[in-house]
Amino acid sequence: MISLATARERWTSFLGSFVAVVLGVAVLTMSALVLLSDGPQVPRRLAGAPVLVQSPAGEPTGGVFTQNPPWAPERAERLRRELGRLPGVEAAVADRSFYAQAAGTDQRVGERQGHPWSTVALAAYGLDAGRAPATSGEIVLDESLGHGPGERVTVLTARGPQRFTVSGTTDGPGYYVTDRRAAELVGGIRAIGLVLGPDADPERVAGAARRVVGGDGTVLTGDARDALAPKQDEMTRWIGGQVLTAMALLSAFVTVFNVSSTFAFAVAQRRREFGLLRTIGATPRQVKRLVYGEALLVGVVGAAAGAVAGVTLAPAMTGLLIDAGFQPTGFEVSIRWWVPAAAWALGVATALAGAGAASRRASLVKPLEAMREAAVDTRPMTRRRWGAGLVTTGLGAVCSVGTAFAGADAMVLLALGAAMSLTAGLTLLLPALTGPVIGTLTRPLARRSGATGVLVRENMITAVRRTSATIAPVLATVAFAVLITSAVQTTQSADTTRQAAAVRAEAAVVPHGMPGLSDAAVAGVEGTALLSTAVYGGEGAVALSAAGVAPGFEQVHGTRAPRGNTVVVTRSVAAAHGWGKGRTVPLTFEDGRSGRLRVTAVVDDTMPYQVLLPREVVRAHDPSALADVAYRTGAGTAPLPARLGAREVSVAAHAASADAEDDRLVRVFTLILVAVTAGYTMIAVASLVLTATAGRVRDLRVLRLSGATQRQVLLTLVTETCCAVALGAALGLAVAAPALFGIAHGLRRELGLPVELSVAWPWVAGVVAGCLLLATTATALPARAVLNRMGRT
Repeated sequence: MISLATARERWTSFLGSFVAVVLGVAVLTMSALVLLSDGPQVPRRLAGAPVLVQSPAGEPTGGVFTQNPPWAPERAERLRRELGRLPGVEAAVADRSFYAQAAGTDQRVGERQGHPWSTVALAAYGLDAGRAPATSGEIVLDESLGHGPGERVTVLTARGPQRFTVSGTTDGPGYYVTDRRAAELVGGIRAIGLVLGPDADPERVAGAARRVVGGDGTVLTGDARDALAPKQDEMTRWIGGQVLTAMALLSAFVTVFNVSSTFAFAVAQRRREFGLLRTIGATPRQVKRLVYGEALLVGVVGAAAGAVAGVTLAPAMTGLLIDAGFQPTGFEVSIRWWVPAAAWALGVATALAGAGAASRRASLVKPLEAMREAAVDTRPMTRRRWGAGLVTTGLGAVCSVGTAFAGADAMVLLALGAAMSLTAGLTLLLPALTGPVIGTLTRPLARRSGATGVLVRENMITAVRRTSATIAPVLATVAFAVLITSAVQTTQSADTTRQAAAVRAEAAVVPHGMPGLSDAAVAGVEGTALLSTAVYGGEGAVALSAAGVAPGFEQVHGTRAPRGNTVVVTRSVAAAHGWGKGRTVPLTFEDGRSGRLRVTAVVDDTMPYQVLLPREVVRAHDPSALADVAYRTGAGTAPLPARLGAREVSVAAHAASADAEDDRLVRVFTLILVAVTAGYTMIAVASLVLTATAGRVRDLRVLRLSGATQRQVLLTLVTETCCAVALGAALGLAVAAPALFGIAHGLRRELGLPVELSVAWPWVAGVVAGCLLLATTATALPARAVLNRMGRT
């Protein structure tokens, strides 16, 4: 009952904790609901087949999601015939795909695919208008593209633009041509669909198919067919999972931080109250239970509100994730009742955990504190706090030095460790640092501003705990905002410099509105094009990124291009599979055929591909391969026709945009992390300032009785807040600086190139401005209300 009465009376002291718990549980609920929802669905072009057979899975490399290696053509055809003879099977159709895109359109990945007409039997849709293609010059396409039967359409393929006559349209995605025309463009076979008779039992047919397939594939029915969803969707889901997991963990950490800081400050302000309770007979255990009761009340109500908000906002959050590229198109969130229940329980536990230290501190208050009149913090630091602060700060300094000499993988971890350690260390040492630092920095203010400046200076020095409590969340906010954004910006800039330095060319021809460059787009470029594909080699058919290169590759990258039956591999691939120079290695290509090639060179891992092959070898085995880029080494060429989907840019511009999609995802991810961190800590700043202002009613009354005007009082309070925010921002920059300088030095040492530290000043300015706006608002509004009441009385 006392806890309830205290929370109702001192609601401003618990407002920040309440909001933090609400937001934390809401984020956790939304994240968990999305993470636990069903994954990608079976593609519509295969959904009409009750039984699907998938080729054996290869071994992924480097955490990259890749397609299964295709069957060898002879094995695929033999399986198709044997499966087609099973009882209840009307037809066994091999699924094949090739790159196709109507000129002038910007379609999603899954819609830029062409197929033989025979595979339409596997789809969950059919002809909507017109008829099937009968000649090599006819095509059936998606009705949403706006073309009808009889119209002429230009379709971009790996070989270049090709003209077709629309013979019909479908109500599903994709382009369908005759099987003979498709044979010129399709790659390998990775799936075979079984079209069943009307009375056939899918499970019985699947059992028979498993006996036929054996270890040469996987038979899928029902929901298991989702395994044939595009690997790009799976990768998108994985990226989204990392974002959601980071959001949930970060929100949980910051929630505990906010609850603990607000309760610690509230306990510090209520020492006289706790001393009075001890005077009238309350035991330390009862005082501790009182604080825990307040935290329990905040946790129960706040977590319930957060769980409801999380369930309500989950669909909207899913839409934002899809738009940002962190979930595949068509993804839908599933609501499970136990998720908000678990989030509610975790929110309550978080609130109690955050109040743990504050409850112990409250239980140690002595009865004599009831006699306390002054607000002077005579002993803000204990020996234990001094020791912890110095040790943590020293650890941060060691991590900062290590950042400059660590490898690429350890560099990020050491930088994060340095920032966290320095933030925690300076936060612990703030009560000791605040007095001397504030006294030094505000001495000019006191001299020039008269009584107001002196009052600001003395108030901040006297109430060290209040000043430190305001500075701490600003310090953490600015430190992590600067570190996260500037580290990403510096790393991206260094990667751009590295890529540009590795290329010797006059210009780069890059795709424009297409996933790659066709043969027609690079035909007139004097230089070399990198024809992107995938190969499979080593034990477990490991997927390796590969490129087909022409002789001009040596002039661009300084590595002799492979010729004939030869291959160039990177050092990591050579070490993993024992593919030294001179070895003959087996590789499986995109059409399912295998060959043995001799390794002529082993190059550094800075090469953008793991395997380099002769261009003619890649084109022979992957008719649908597209070039990622073509480097021009000779004189300028005539402008490329827009219909080819290519444009010429500088090498530096290409290096900056080569990973444009990855960079975009990184920027969005960074924005989310900064927004979550800054949002929570801004709430903490506003809450602490609001609590401090509400607890200074007696000070405000004394100032008014001493002759200060309402404007002077407000100016004093706002100036105190601005000084605290400014000091917190400065300390935040100081915390992040060693780690950032270490990252820049480490990148310069590792790359051997000039790497400049790049600070994301707009992000920093935005975070500091947000903290300043919230803090001053939380100071001025309640103070003004209090002063107005004083004026009326």
